[in-house]
Amino acid sequence: MMKKVAVIMGSDSDWPVVKGACEQLQSFGIPFEAHILSAHRTPAAAADFAKSARENGFGVLICAAGMAAHLAGAFAGNSTLPVIGIPMKGGAMDGLDALLATVQMPSGIPVATVAINGAKNAAVLAAQILSVSDDELAARLDQARESMAAQIAEKEKKLQAELG
Repeated sequence: MMKKVAVIMGSDSDWPVVKGACEQLQSFGIPFEAHILSAHRTPAAAADFAKSARENGFGVLICAAGMAAHLAGAFAGNSTLPVIGIPMKGGAMDGLDALLATVQMPSGIPVATVAINGAKNAAVLAAQILSVSDDELAARLDQARESMAAQIAEKEKKLQAELG
């Protein structure tokens, strides 16, 4: 059975961006759960979720948070599953503070970090991690890449036709 992906956001205000990760996971046929947990406002619940994630069938944890952005680090500190951080745009530094907080982890507690608001890439990275032991998922990823390449080739063709 395929492992699930947990998509965790620190606030419901993150949902409009994080929804893109869920849609991408669905497109690959990857089961997932989405939850709102906060490293600061619900620290015990966040830690409990992270500590029990492997036993609950998860294979990758995606955590989206803005500003101080401690959510991904809190999850990485409480689980040995791969954690992918999505720094969220907003706050005084428009997401740069979240990016730095997410990427600056201490040695031994890694968080893979995607771009600010990079929810879709977080889902693709989660799929790539899970595909290491799932040949069918790997084939779906290959097909997605071929589809992207075909779209670009079609756009190039249209451009060249327009240029004459």
